Amino acid sequence: MKDLFDSFNGKKIMIVGDVMLDIYMKGKVERISPEAPVPIVAVTETFSRLGGAANVAQNLKALGAEPILCSIVGNDETSNDLHNLMKEQAMSDIGIVRSEERITTRKVRIIGNNAQMLRVDTEDTFDLTEKESHSLINRIHAIISEERIDGIILQDYNKGVLTEHLIREVISTANKNGIPVGVDPKKKNFLAYKNATFFKPNLKELREGIGMSVKDDSIEDITKAVDKLQSELECRFIMTTLSERGVLIKDYENNVMHHIPAHLRKIADVSGAGDTVLSVAMLCLVCEEDAHNIAALSNLAGGLVCEELGAVPINKTRLLEECKKIMN
Repeated sequence: MKDLFDSFNGKKIMIVGDVMLDIYMKGKVERISPEAPVPIVAVTETFSRLGGAANVAQNLKALGAEPILCSIVGNDETSNDLHNLMKEQAMSDIGIVRSEERITTRKVRIIGNNAQMLRVDTEDTFDLTEKESHSLINRIHAIISEERIDGIILQDYNKGVLTEHLIREVISTANKNGIPVGVDPKKKNFLAYKNATFFKPNLKELREGIGMSVKDDSIEDITKAVDKLQSELECRFIMTTLSERGVLIKDYENNVMHHIPAHLRKIADVSGAGDTVLSVAMLCLVCEEDAHNIAALSNLAGGLVCEELGAVPINKTRLLEECKKIMN
């Protein structure tokens, strides 16, 4: 297992998608406001973290890979803060394009007595303009032509970066260059990812994306839904995350399927878990691991980050230790 973890080092993974800044304001609640029936949070700590597709990038960085994040952000203070956080983690910003036509997504979470009480979002969610799309696609093409890219991740948070045109352009370019593509979709454009390599919906997204009724506890139902999805997308791998029921992966090239149960955890926060799952899965894929190991390792990693507050990157050393206990 250590050899696999060592092989993650230096892998260049491009991440295309919606980036955001996550801000956390933590404090104590000891009284109710006299102005309205709402709690007063006396803030004791404020901190910022990379969010959205940028959280995928920091997970990859934590695993030893070289992430190259490609996205559109605003020309604003929030994008400056994002840049500084990326710089602190020695992450390249060559794929970040600034635009005067939109603002950078910012999510402020208010935490009182260790429980999230409120989230305030400041964002634009309209699709990229033609000018923005052209700029980002050109930047992506330039990076692919100049760098040895081992894999590409498309991470959608429905903030407008992953338009149908951009998705198809990136997948087409990747396939021409023999680069595997991993996808974390949303309902919009769910079926636009034809010929991607690896597709990771959750159960809700699977149901909505193909319009089928699927029982939570029926592996037979889920398998039928996944087969229907594969007939549309023609992906090699489809891995469906099932929350407390673990993950189901199907490798259509080798005609194998595995259901990996979840590991019992003390859940603090599920935000960012999907980012971690896809990051680990993609590195396993580019290192040519089989379907079982891809699912087992990424499922384990997703559970570990749920024990932390907020979107935090996976701890590589701890993940390796857990793998040795559970998978060997």
